Amino acid sequence: MPVFFGETAINLDAKGRMAIPTRYRDDLGSVCANRLVLTYSAFDAGCLWLYPEPEWERVREQVMSLYTFNPSHRSLQRRLVGSATQTEPDGNGRLLLPQTLRQVAGLEKRVVMMGMGQRFEVWNENVLTQRRIEEEREMLEQASPEMAQLVL
Repeated sequence: MPVFFGETAINLDAKGRMAIPTRYRDDLGSVCANRLVLTYSAFDAGCLWLYPEPEWERVREQVMSLYTFNPSHRSLQRRLVGSATQTEPDGNGRLLLPQTLRQVAGLEKRVVMMGMGQRFEVWNENVLTQRRIEEEREMLEQASPEMAQLVL
């Protein structure tokens, strides 16, 4: 499976579709025959996660194997699995982002699609900008010993 990386600012059209960046299209076609799964981010408001179907199946199995008597496990299962939707790009390489997912994530005209290894994140552009400002501040204050060992 390829490792996805990089970011692209994208305009959503009036129907809530976004164009998949051309640099990812061939890999998505070969890895998952363009079958994708879109769901909420487990951790971040203003963000959706987009998975190639084979990677989604692995994640879904892990999430659903969590002990369901734990309320936080059920919440994660609802957020990721219960809200997930399968999607495929149209002939022009555009994905329709369902209205409910767009509304809850606050996705409007401008979004940013980021390759994050085995999945993508789709962010509200303004939320991502604000998040980066906060993260820079936090990283300076809270860098872990593991982060300090990285050669960057």
